[in-house]
Amino acid sequence: MKNKSLLLAVSALLGGAVSLSGCGPKPVDKKTEQMTLQSEVAPVSKPVVYQVFTRLFGNTKAVNKPWGTLEENGVGKFSDFTPTALQQIKAMGVTHVWYTGVLHHAVVTDYSKYGISQDDPDVVKGRAGSPYAIKDYYNVNPDLANDPSARLAEFEALIKRTHDAGLKVIIDIVPNHVARNYESLGAPKGTVDFGTNDDTQVVYARDNNFYYVVGEEFTVPTSEGYQVLGGGSHPLADGKFAENPAKWTGNGARAAKPDINDWYETVKVNYGVKPDGSYDFDRLPDDYAQQDYRAHFEFWQHKQLPDSWYKFQAITHFWLEKGVDGFRYDMAEMVPVEFWSFLNSSIKTKNPEAFLLAEVYNPALYRPYIKQGKMDYLYDKVGFYDTLKALMQGKGSAQAVLDSHQSVADIAPHMLHFLENHDEQRIASPEFVGDPLKGKPAMVVSHLISTAPSMIYFGQTLGEDGSEQAGFGSPSRTSIFDYIGVPEHQKWMNDGKFDGALLSNEQKALRNYYVKLLNLAKQPAIAAGEYQQVALIAEMPSNAETVMAFGRKLGQQKLLVVSNFNAEQEQIVTVNLPKEWDGVYNDILESHPTLQLQPTTDGEHANATITLAPLASVVYQLEK
Repeated sequence: MKNKSLLLAVSALLGGAVSLSGCGPKPVDKKTEQMTLQSEVAPVSKPVVYQVFTRLFGNTKAVNKPWGTLEENGVGKFSDFTPTALQQIKAMGVTHVWYTGVLHHAVVTDYSKYGISQDDPDVVKGRAGSPYAIKDYYNVNPDLANDPSARLAEFEALIKRTHDAGLKVIIDIVPNHVARNYESLGAPKGTVDFGTNDDTQVVYARDNNFYYVVGEEFTVPTSEGYQVLGGGSHPLADGKFAENPAKWTGNGARAAKPDINDWYETVKVNYGVKPDGSYDFDRLPDDYAQQDYRAHFEFWQHKQLPDSWYKFQAITHFWLEKGVDGFRYDMAEMVPVEFWSFLNSSIKTKNPEAFLLAEVYNPALYRPYIKQGKMDYLYDKVGFYDTLKALMQGKGSAQAVLDSHQSVADIAPHMLHFLENHDEQRIASPEFVGDPLKGKPAMVVSHLISTAPSMIYFGQTLGEDGSEQAGFGSPSRTSIFDYIGVPEHQKWMNDGKFDGALLSNEQKALRNYYVKLLNLAKQPAIAAGEYQQVALIAEMPSNAETVMAFGRKLGQQKLLVVSNFNAEQEQIVTVNLPKEWDGVYNDILESHPTLQLQPTTDGEHANATITLAPLASVVYQLEK
């Protein structure tokens, strides 16, 4: 029996989405009219990013020895991204491939016969190295090439294959820090390496690229619980690394001997921020938050700026000229927003369509980094991802997720959504929820709730659990520091056939679900539509805290999305929407029974009752 008081309580739970008497249609503004017209004359799709850890993607070896060498555990290559592989990625609805770990970073494997200096394992995390300790910004990881001497040409060929498949290319830029042993072999003629012209007798100077611990030598950090290479032997593993004077560590640690938990394998880049936190460059006027990238570009012309600014501008332009379509910026919040205004406006001047994604975890910085810093997109982690993860784990509520989404409503199109990436636990890991099926309703909500891009991590669609003991770090996240095979992904890869023949029936069904869901990004109401709040009437004994509902609309297209996060019980709810939502709806996700939203007795609303199995979702579309 429907309970009116329960409806009011649930409406409050959903942010007061719909009252019983005040839910009339909103007037259509010019922006909505323009988007509607656009959707009628040309296909639209919101970006879908496929993050792949490049070193792991094509590896077919299944030895998975902790701290194993490249020869023992294997490594993937650029050439493993064949036209077949890329077409299979494209078929998932993907628009952009983020090739993670492409740039030449510090590795323990010896490439000295190619003229590359050997890296010291005392300042390398893992045997394969952190992709965020860049050694040469003008070349790519020799691990990834069939012929390391031709590694850049092999990556350029991958860029072309990716473009030929109808996909765009994103790579990382790590502006906050570089490897302790930075040494560019691939830099264009006339390029000066980081630190070459630094005055090392002072802690800080505006045009120094690094900060210095004057008069002290760097000391390798120590810990009782950690052994370099897991205790394996190496000629350079002697607990020493020559650096005099010591440089500040990547996370800002200022001691000559950083802590073992510091980013000791890297050194912090100086952007003209003095040790006391004051700035040694022109500030961006407040009104530039409302200006476009052209005005920002003009502002920075003919100004004297820190040397590091120009170095990173040259680096990004180098890769744009190679055909890269965008960048993911590591730890962008650790670099001043004025630099981002300078850099991003210069990138947009070269390529207005460049895709610029930043890792920012401080919600107070979201708007400045979007508006002043001219970022296209930021991670929606501290907020949306965190509350969604809590709901998946049975610790949170639908209300918390909706509140989080509402808190960034003004910038929602800029807030990229994800459930997995290289920093986060795998959904199927016991530390997250231990079951890939529990990711299904979360992915529906994450992907469909806004026009912002969605991102998936390779192996996510197959239930990869990240349980391998690779070496550096602990399981639950597929290792980014060591050579390792990725078991469930290898089943889909099937020795380069990319046909999924080795997958279980359950895995095939899960992947097909993701494929159908991700391709809904092409629906106009998802790609460019408005968000519609929905109130629920919970039918006893259902628990509305585990059910989430919202609508998406653009022009005549209306979509109703309802997801049940309860893994044990079916949920019965009645959805209540404005009266113009009445009509017959068909499920375009999993072909649930047709739904009819009927006008209510008050003449202001339309509602219908929906029964959802555990972890089920519906995406109902209004019949034309």
